[in-house]
Amino acid sequence: MSLGKMLLSAQGRKPPPASKDHDDKNMSQSPIEGFSDRARLKLVERIGASFNDDISSNELRVKVSEELKLLIAAENLPLNPSEQSKVLSDVINDVLGYGPIESLLQDSQVSEIMVNGTDSIYAEIAGKVVLTDIRFRTNEHLRRVIEKIVSTVGRRIDESIPMVDARLPDGSRVNAIIEPLAVDGPSLTIRKFSKDGLTADDLLASGSLTLPALHFVRSCVQGKLNIVISGGTGTGKTTFLNVMSSFIAEGDRIVTIEDAVELRLRQRHVIRLECRPPNMEGKGEIAIRDLVRNSLRMRPDRIIVGECRGGEALDMLQAMNTGHEGSLTTLHANTPRDAISRLETMVLLTGFDLPTRAIREQTASAVDLIVQLERLRNGKRVVSYITEVVGMEGEQITLNEIFKLHYRNESDQNPTLTATGVRPQHSDKLMKNGVSLDSSIFEGG
Repeated sequence: MSLGKMLLSAQGRKPPPASKDHDDKNMSQSPIEGFSDRARLKLVERIGASFNDDISSNELRVKVSEELKLLIAAENLPLNPSEQSKVLSDVINDVLGYGPIESLLQDSQVSEIMVNGTDSIYAEIAGKVVLTDIRFRTNEHLRRVIEKIVSTVGRRIDESIPMVDARLPDGSRVNAIIEPLAVDGPSLTIRKFSKDGLTADDLLASGSLTLPALHFVRSCVQGKLNIVISGGTGTGKTTFLNVMSSFIAEGDRIVTIEDAVELRLRQRHVIRLECRPPNMEGKGEIAIRDLVRNSLRMRPDRIIVGECRGGEALDMLQAMNTGHEGSLTTLHANTPRDAISRLETMVLLTGFDLPTRAIREQTASAVDLIVQLERLRNGKRVVSYITEVVGMEGEQITLNEIFKLHYRNESDQNPTLTATGVRPQHSDKLMKNGVSLDSSIFEGG
């Protein structure tokens, strides 16, 4: 969306008929708070239509700032310099940015923003969720910001489509849900997209994993093992997947498949695919499963699925079993064993009446390694298990723990990922792909 159109869109839709609660809230507004709404509308009337697509962001901000100063002077608001600066910032953010949460979006220390209504806005900073002092003026104000976000990617949100997934221009992941599904008012969640992607050295520096574990994981990626990254919500699965993808050889042809594009691969031979939601008539949906099937016709060396959530798990397993070695994906699960069970459940979601043993045999044959992630009580994200999928023993899939998070005592806030002493059984496959392992990294500590 152009800057001129963005300013025009700030006018928003017409507010719904005012309720008593809405009237009470407006009556309690200070003159400064009321000015923000009036200024936004007057800005659109006075200068909105004059903007064209060629104006730069800085020029637009300067022009808006000049007009706002004239409006403040015209209304003769009793503002000291600091109050005037705040009003200017608030209105500019409202018109050109995303309102009160713009400061959180610009803060590099904030990794997630959770808006639970107009006056309950949380932010995740260094793994800890804290309540901020930021507020929206009304539900209408919050609703307007949500509509602005989703409109930039061609989506809509209203009573007929009351929830939506979208992304900001920088790639940050957005989920919004409004009335009637959100009983207490609109809710907005933003998982921020890091401008500078983490590297393997960053993971080592933060203690997310140890050097021996990193050597092993790098060898497994380079040796084309099929790897599943498992973890709960907010454990850093996509971040870790990004780091692991950096170990893929430059010459490999990679196809990535995601709900919303988040992966940033450094290789040049990459095709990025993104699923598409249904249109307003409920048609035209392209699901992840459709893209996985299509990717098999694109001659990929490796397939990376951002997250398996449903029937696409079956297509992913089939791809891993039919020559697409070195494929990667993530899924939600709390332990490596749970990850295996989750894969089995997702395969059953396809609707095919497959025997349980057949599903487990295919899973055991396809998946070579599970990397389990966890968020500790102190907010730190770490690798808690690196587990090898060995094969079938009777009706069960056999797993070997190669590395495991070791706690020194019950109050240990910084456990260490330690080798269990078990040697991986996929050494032959790694050697076939030109990768050798230093046996010393598996010596238990």
